[in-house]
Amino acid sequence: MNSTPQEQKPDFVETSTAPSGTGHIRSFVHRRAHITPGQKEALDRLLPQWSIPYRPTTLDMEKAFGRAAPTVLEIGFGMGETTQKIAEARPEDNFLGVEVFNAGVGALLKRINETGLQNIRIIQHDAVEVVRDMIAPDSLAGVHVYFPDPWPKKRHHKRRLIQPEFVALLASRIAPGGYIHCATDWENYAEQMLEVLGGNPHLVNSADGYAPRPDFRPQTKFETRGLKLGHGVWDLIFKRR
Repeated sequence: MNSTPQEQKPDFVETSTAPSGTGHIRSFVHRRAHITPGQKEALDRLLPQWSIPYRPTTLDMEKAFGRAAPTVLEIGFGMGETTQKIAEARPEDNFLGVEVFNAGVGALLKRINETGLQNIRIIQHDAVEVVRDMIAPDSLAGVHVYFPDPWPKKRHHKRRLIQPEFVALLASRIAPGGYIHCATDWENYAEQMLEVLGGNPHLVNSADGYAPRPDFRPQTKFETRGLKLGHGVWDLIFKRR
């Protein structure tokens, strides 16, 4: 499996069926992974300030961010490099990042602290449950899903995040006129994304097939390295009808 071009993400292992009653298969399991002293310190000191605990109740975005502004959900932000850069470039928007891994959450907390950004909040929990339980219908200005785990083996494709059921849930949470933006460096996954997103009746493709990388999504050093090695990257941007 090739490395993720967006940024190095913590290791993960084979998924298992979620606990009874959750109704979905998680694309991760928790495991002990490497975390730097700086990331651990950020978790210990900054998590209460910038994180929102998971609760099975609708989140009041205005209260969570301390202002009324368009809110973009980012699922699986890795080490937070892209999240930080987009939030800096779009100060008029709120960014709600969902990630499960301690190293990634600690890394983004460090970035928030170092840059003084005020428009990022973090939920450290399973993304499907967050979207299902905490995000109100028709409330999001956008959704970012950048370089999710591709699960490249065919028998593992069912574990990919972009599936019809989850896309339908996401579409229901995006306001009319809002968007979902996915990016991947696995061509087979890009094809699946195009099929799944294109098959949702509430979404319309903003491009004829794949979209050019928009200016607001920065090209990270890992993506640049992959492109130099001849790896492809595919962006997909669909709008909510």
